[in-house]
Order: sequence, then C-alpha cells, then structure tokens
Amino acid sequence: MSDTLKKKAEELEQTLEMQLSLVKKESEDWVKVGGAVLAGGALAFLAVRLLGGKKNKKTEKVLQVLEREGLLDEEITEKLTKKSEPGFLGRLAAVVLPIAIQYGQEQFMKKLKEEDSNSGENEG
Repeated sequence: MSDTLKKKAEELEQTLEMQLSLVKKESEDWVKVGGAVLAGGALAFLAVRLLGGKKNKKTEKVLQVLEREGLLDEEITEKLTKKSEPGFLGRLAAVVLPIAIQYGQEQFMKKLKEEDSNSGENEG
C-alpha cells in the first residue's frame, strides 16, 4: 500500500512540475508582449514629444500684450501661431520612424518564433 502511495505522490509531483513549467512559459510570453507594448508606447510618446511643436513662450507673451492693447485680431493670431514648414528632422522622422517600427516588429516576431520552436523541441 505504501508503494502505491509513493507512486501516486511521484505522479502528482511530476504533474505539478509540468503545470508549473507551463504556467511559467505562458507568463513569460505575456511579460514579453507587455514589455513590447510598453516599449512601443514609450517610443511613440518620445517621438511625439521630440517631433511635436514646442509652444513658444515669447509668442504667447506677444499675443497677451496685443490682446491687452486691443490690437489682436484673427489674422495676426494666425500669422503668429502658424506652424512653419517641417524641417529636415521632421521629414527624416516621417520616413525613418515607420521603417524602424516595422524592423523592430519583424525582429520581435522572429525571436518569439525561435523561442516557440525551441520550447517545442524541448517538450517533444
């Protein structure tokens, strides 16, 4: 009777180990996907911050003074706040950013496929 109990205990331990390894593997995948999403969000945020127009404090002060003096109208406001043509960095980013995102996505998917194939070989 003790032999059967020992065998059952060993089987349960093996089953538990397999379940824990499966949970670890699945959680690793979720962490990787979450990390990729977080990194993409951070990259997009930085791109918007770097490439977005900065508010010019001097322009805002001029607008406030003109408004106090009663000289401010729509035409002047538009001329002062109109964004100039994008510079070299803006044009370069518009071309390079999608290429960089696509390359990163391909590398990430390639790495995930390699890890999936490696885990499939280890289990089989």
